[in-house]
Amino acid sequence: MKKIEAVIRLSKFDKIRDALANIGVRFFTLKDVKGFGLQKGAKMVYRGSVYDADFIARLQLDILAEDEKTDEIVKTITEAGRTGEVGDGKIIVTAVESVTRIRTGEVGAKAI
Repeated sequence: MKKIEAVIRLSKFDKIRDALANIGVRFFTLKDVKGFGLQKGAKMVYRGSVYDADFIARLQLDILAEDEKTDEIVKTITEAGRTGEVGDGKIIVTAVESVTRIRTGEVGAKAI
């Protein structure tokens, strides 16, 4: 089992959500996050002075998936989320040792 963490642009969320639904991803966790990278922050003007906003708003999707489904999910997020510009985001895949559904006690793939 794998955990897929995708940091994406806010503007691409609807397209990515719909693309994931089309391949059968029924559940993910969504977080508002801020990041700092190559894109740098936007310039903001306040009372005539220009300020750098050091952090950029992004969304992070956390998806639990069976090993066989992982490559398809990563490919789907990449295709739906790509603009070709700096700041499109990152996808991190890590191994998951165990998952338990609290309500039923199901373990492993059944808990997803």
